[in-house]
Amino acid sequence: MSTSGPSLVFITGASSGIGQALALRYHQAGCRLALVARRSELMQAWAQEMGFAPDSYAVYAADVADTDSIVAAAQACIERQGLPDVVIANAGISIGIDSAQREDIDAMARVFATNNIGLAASFHAFIEAMRVRGSGQLVGIASVAGIRGLPGHGAYCASKAAVISYCEALRGELRSTGVQVITIAPGYVDTPLTRKNRYPMPFLISAGAFADQAYKAIAANDSYCVVPWQMGLVSKLMPLIPNAMWDRLLARQPQKHRGV
Repeated sequence: MSTSGPSLVFITGASSGIGQALALRYHQAGCRLALVARRSELMQAWAQEMGFAPDSYAVYAADVADTDSIVAAAQACIERQGLPDVVIANAGISIGIDSAQREDIDAMARVFATNNIGLAASFHAFIEAMRVRGSGQLVGIASVAGIRGLPGHGAYCASKAAVISYCEALRGELRSTGVQVITIAPGYVDTPLTRKNRYPMPFLISAGAFADQAYKAIAANDSYCVVPWQMGLVSKLMPLIPNAMWDRLLARQPQKHRGV
């Protein structure tokens, strides 16, 4: 992070849930903020309600699923506020699907457009400038759901598995440049997104608690971190469970709602 003044943190999906909690945590740490959301008016109203000083943040309207839109927001941030020290690609959607239904294939494409292409596009505009500067942190928000498949959750699980692999690949590409690539994999976090789930959510934590732990992991340059730590232990066991046992464990669990 920059030592010449408050660090600049660029956060996508900042209008609610995890993104908003991360914005608040970095504001409390004295950082300047570049806040990106489709609903920019909600983001602006929230920042004003929280009493953020006008010179401590800027809001950019963008849809990460539209590559030109998020790249334009990134370029506007550089021109207006400078090159960020931390870029957090947090924007994501979760839609339950049934692959036997034609319309759900289109829903899956929307998930990938946001969760994967949108994440890569959010990083894109900053990579070369960070490489030239020799520093910066690119943070991808993945999920424990990317470790094993969950019934009805195929689109989301696949997209988050791709986030984990993509960030790992990018970390290797940027290894000797001074640019850090960090993957944060949340377990269950209490947000408007997860409140619609109809299945048990073990080790559920608040968005604020998640943001605090993620902030510490990013500050420590932890290349891969599962939050909370209890889910981190579970995540290490999940790949070791034989397929037959995994299938039995999930057999009676309610599936993710379609289209939610």
